[in-house]
Amino acid sequence: MSKVISILNCDCRYGIGKRNGLLFRLPADMAFFKASTMGHVVAMGENTLLSFPKQKPLPNRTNIVLSQDPTHNYENVINVHSFDEFLGKILEFCKENDVFIIGGASIYRQMIPYVDEVWLNKVDADGEAEVFFENLDEREDYELIEQREPVLDNGYTTRICIYRNKSPKR
Repeated sequence: MSKVISILNCDCRYGIGKRNGLLFRLPADMAFFKASTMGHVVAMGENTLLSFPKQKPLPNRTNIVLSQDPTHNYENVINVHSFDEFLGKILEFCKENDVFIIGGASIYRQMIPYVDEVWLNKVDADGEAEVFFENLDEREDYELIEQREPVLDNGYTTRICIYRNKSPKR
């Protein structure tokens, strides 16, 4: 059975972003992200797409992009213009393939009830974030099902934690 998975990293305060960018340069985390999402579907908000190099979709993946502005349509992606349409496309693709939610903060927040799992790479540092993710350890509907060994990534200690949503909405 395919899953809907949020994949991201956060700092020690659950910070995930600053000025529409990442908090840390983490090559091992980027390699994990690439290996995990390659050949699958990635779903994101418009600002996440615009933060990519040359504002181009991720290669070798199906990209779903939500823009609230119906005049914003990007090449080589599936463009949607409402959260309901976004969720519908995700659930449609999820019948055949894992779908990874890749940001930004408002997308992660809106998708919390719907994802099956969250793959959260926790960085043991303060990135002075402006945007935050929810502390899943404080949510009764989520449980930590896997915690990998710490890894040193570009001078930062990181640990991948996988959380399961006990009852995802569909």
